[in-house]
Amino acid sequence: MNKDIFVKAIIALVIGSALLTSCKPKNSSDAVSGDAAQKAYVAPGKYDEFYNFVSGGFSGQMSVYGVPSGRLFRVIPVFSVDPEKGYGYNEETKPMLNTSHGFVPWDDLHHTEMSQTNGEVDGRWVFGNANNTPRIARIDLKTFTTKEIIELPNSAGNHSSPFITENTEYVVAGTRFSVPADNSNGDVPINTYKQNFKGHLSFVKVGKEGDMSIAFQIQCPGVNFDLSHAGKGKSHGWMFFSCYNTEQANTLLEVNASQKDKDFIMAVNWKKAEEYIKAGKGKMTPAKYAHNVYNESTHSATSEMKTQVLVLDSKELKDICYMIPCPKSPHGCDVDPTGEYIVGSGKLAALIPVFSFDKLQNAIKNKQFEGEYDGIPVIKYEAALHGEVQKPGLGPLHTEFDGKGNAYTTFFVSSEVVKWDIKSLQVLDRVPTYYSVGHLCIPGGDSKKPFGKYLIAYNKITKDRYLPTGPELCQSAQIYDISGDKMQLILDFPTIGEPHYAQAAPADLIRNNGQLKFYKLADNKHPFVTKGEKETKVVRSGKRVDISMTCIRSHFSPDNIEGIKMGDEVYFHITNLEQDWDVPHGFSIKGANNAELLIMPGETATLKWTPDKVGMYPFYCTDFCSALHQEMQGYLRVSPAGSTVPITFSLGTNLSSATK
Repeated sequence: MNKDIFVKAIIALVIGSALLTSCKPKNSSDAVSGDAAQKAYVAPGKYDEFYNFVSGGFSGQMSVYGVPSGRLFRVIPVFSVDPEKGYGYNEETKPMLNTSHGFVPWDDLHHTEMSQTNGEVDGRWVFGNANNTPRIARIDLKTFTTKEIIELPNSAGNHSSPFITENTEYVVAGTRFSVPADNSNGDVPINTYKQNFKGHLSFVKVGKEGDMSIAFQIQCPGVNFDLSHAGKGKSHGWMFFSCYNTEQANTLLEVNASQKDKDFIMAVNWKKAEEYIKAGKGKMTPAKYAHNVYNESTHSATSEMKTQVLVLDSKELKDICYMIPCPKSPHGCDVDPTGEYIVGSGKLAALIPVFSFDKLQNAIKNKQFEGEYDGIPVIKYEAALHGEVQKPGLGPLHTEFDGKGNAYTTFFVSSEVVKWDIKSLQVLDRVPTYYSVGHLCIPGGDSKKPFGKYLIAYNKITKDRYLPTGPELCQSAQIYDISGDKMQLILDFPTIGEPHYAQAAPADLIRNNGQLKFYKLADNKHPFVTKGEKETKVVRSGKRVDISMTCIRSHFSPDNIEGIKMGDEVYFHITNLEQDWDVPHGFSIKGANNAELLIMPGETATLKWTPDKVGMYPFYCTDFCSALHQEMQGYLRVSPAGSTVPITFSLGTNLSSATK
């Protein structure tokens, strides 16, 4: 190792240590004061003002909190199995976790993004990204359940995702890890990165009913795409991505990806890309990826494997993508409500660059370029720059907006949120966070119409904030009142998993969007639906046994089943006959090696079960449903494989001799 590389390695280690340990913010002793408790208090029986949809990080799920109370309402299963709800365990939802790699029971959900109309949050859907095995999910906010998941080919580490255009025309994703394209030979030496590795941007079309399909991908240089946001208003039709590792290093990135002074913000003209597609410039290339859809009528998911994707080459079509130099290792890339200002945040910079969309367009028109990067024009830094926020803090990461001309940026190293004026670039206020804040959320803060009353900061380290729980402490969020000139901390609360990005919307927008209270039995088209107790049955087909059951307060029908034999594969198809709000029933049987069923009113769900020994197997309702919940149970008898015990099933008639 030569001297320069050694020195850079030492610098990188020092910076890394600072990032890991962070520093305690100033004025931490008096951060909470005044009427903070009153502002965060939501009285019993009263509703919160906002829903907050928070990424679950390494849990793979999405959590829903109320703001300003910080109360947890629901954890939505998305990319990981959930034994509480049976997601990924019951036969109906197993296909939701299918991929080109097979069934994948876990992933890492980093970012949430709410659907918009005319650049404003509309309360229809929220999207989430799978970071490990690249996918995008759509969650329906009428049921708060995952309705669709699409896999992204030519991608690895789907971090720069899922960011939407202002009318939800597209959900857009950039790959964190550049890799050889799926249809190329991936069996190449890792150190041929510069020759063989490519980055792909995915534009996923969203239909009127929310249905997703990959419209096209753009092949780009082999850099790391970190985060993104869409243009809005005057910049609608453009996407902006932060890029790092422009050195194209493949090992020890903390040193080898820190050789240059700047990385890039990539500006992508997706309207121009659409024109090229209409002109036949795209190439249909082989790619294998899964598209999984949950059908509300059949209460079942299906998985379809797709085999090709349309790709545009940014190197050949030079007016789709442009590079804007940005301080080293940019993380956040955010666009203000007017669509004029694009904020880049170099993680190791002591300033925040703010770019102007108007100046960007003028620079492109007048070819104010300083050269090319792997075939893509590089715009001169000053030509696109609106200005720099000087000495705002240490370790800028993410920025959101309040709709009043102010921006709010998180600083990981100095553990604070800083408020600044978008036009004048003057720092207006700063407050400490506890500790090492990452993302932040202002309700509607990345839209044309932010709601601007609260700011929620999501922290990576809690240290002394909560009771200790062993080697790992909880992650947390903190709520600030930003309605006045000064920010005020009013609450902090623990969160599920590791929170990354989150979004929030007014509660009334969502709770009045036609919320589903129960599934109508008359509309249930599940192939094994049982709409009344007289329709229950047990059917043997060789070694497969289908048990069509019902549940209602407070019994299963049937609740006595005999004639099951060793070697049988048993499917419990259970229909919840309730037609009232918030009356789910659960089901589990002794020895089940997957999970329970949690069945909503009017819904049918299926548990696959294989007995492992002869004997008696009780089953019961796992979700407290009535005063007689404990009585909601049954028995299933398992006999030896060669037994002649016939199939029988009953409810209330198989009385013991002492009772008859």
